[in-house]
Amino acid sequence: MRRRYEVSAMRSDSLPVPAPSDQRHQPVSQDSAAGLLVAVGRPAGSPETAAGGPLSIARLLGWRLWEGRWRVFGVLILIGIALYFSIPWVLGPVVSAQPVLRGALVQSVVASGRVETPHRVNVGSQITGTVASVPVLEGQTVAVGQVLVTLEDSELRASVEQAEAAVAQAAARLRQIIEVTLPVAQENLSQAQSNLLNAQQQYARAESLRSGGFETQVQLDNARRTLSVAQAQVRATQAQVAGNLPGGTEYVAAEAAQRQAGASLLVALSRLDYTQIRALEAGTLIARNVERGWVVQPNQVLMVLSPVGQIEIVVQIDEKNLGLVAVGQRASASADAYPDRRFAAELAYINPAVDPDRAAVEVKLRVVAPPDYLRQDMTVSVDIAVAERADTLVLPVSAVHDAAGAAPWVLRIEGGRAHRRAVRIGLRGPQRVEILDGLREGDLVVPSSAPVADGSRVRAVAAR
Repeated sequence: MRRRYEVSAMRSDSLPVPAPSDQRHQPVSQDSAAGLLVAVGRPAGSPETAAGGPLSIARLLGWRLWEGRWRVFGVLILIGIALYFSIPWVLGPVVSAQPVLRGALVQSVVASGRVETPHRVNVGSQITGTVASVPVLEGQTVAVGQVLVTLEDSELRASVEQAEAAVAQAAARLRQIIEVTLPVAQENLSQAQSNLLNAQQQYARAESLRSGGFETQVQLDNARRTLSVAQAQVRATQAQVAGNLPGGTEYVAAEAAQRQAGASLLVALSRLDYTQIRALEAGTLIARNVERGWVVQPNQVLMVLSPVGQIEIVVQIDEKNLGLVAVGQRASASADAYPDRRFAAELAYINPAVDPDRAAVEVKLRVVAPPDYLRQDMTVSVDIAVAERADTLVLPVSAVHDAAGAAPWVLRIEGGRAHRRAVRIGLRGPQRVEILDGLREGDLVVPSSAPVADGSRVRAVAAR
């Protein structure tokens, strides 16, 4: 009676004492649970057992499950991992498919080169001299006629003064001929002509007297000699007058001496002017290789001037693209220093020769409106538009296998699977290609970088 009292005094919702550790994880059936209740004082068939049995069994099962919770979690994780790896294997991987669209496409030839002017001016000295001053700096913009280098000029100034004196002397000689020598020669001619007339008269008189026997032969000979001297004087003075007249020998010699002195003066002035080395064109000094005190010589480059004018871009294109380019094609260029600023250019020259070492062709592009930030020898990239389609089927080049080969192909998605399809490519742009045959607008294509084989299942997601 005492034991029955203790059992009935227990709370009806209390849990049974846990079994020993070696029996905790054995499965519990309803019969074993009823037997357990009988063992603690409740008959298996009593109304109390019937009323509280299912609740006690549920609690006991919950306790057992709580003790084995880590095993349950482990099983759930294994199930999740199996599902994660089995779903892609069954349904296929998720790929960002590229759609075939209709739009405009421009095929271009991409090349890089440098900014140049049509020509450069090498500034040098025409004489040997010592540099007195260099009034300009590298990178400075200069105007036409501006002094760039000054040389010592003391010796050349003395040469100019000497040449000026020679010119004055030659001019004085010519003036002397005109104002003195010629008039004197003319007066001498008049006097000689008078003497000749007098000698002629005396000779005629002597000859007449000799024929009448009044003059001796000696007197007649003297008269003839006097006449001959007078005639010679006339001829001499005539030659003197003729030589001093304009066109005469003396006059021409004096004029030649004057011209020679003038030429010598011009040479001296020119050499003096060479001491002032000036800019023949307006532009920017891109190099300076001279300093004060240097001794410079002809054919020595002292400065390099980039004239103001049109700017060219000189690039080298691969010879395989030679058949695509033509003079007059438009291009878009950008300097590497300012990649976000693009400007227009036009193809103006194609070198007829191919460089055998680089397998490249030199091409020049004219920049009609050069931006302010362009500098000489800047590196630029150009895209020369060689062909254009306004409305055609286009596909990213990343979706085409063997795009540069003879038999390009793609993986087109059909019914959840990727199938290989041969395509025919037209124009080729930097990012997209023209599809002439093999695909239709709206088809989805697997990117060539995706690990998908022909015939594999895929789950396509349209690329943005």
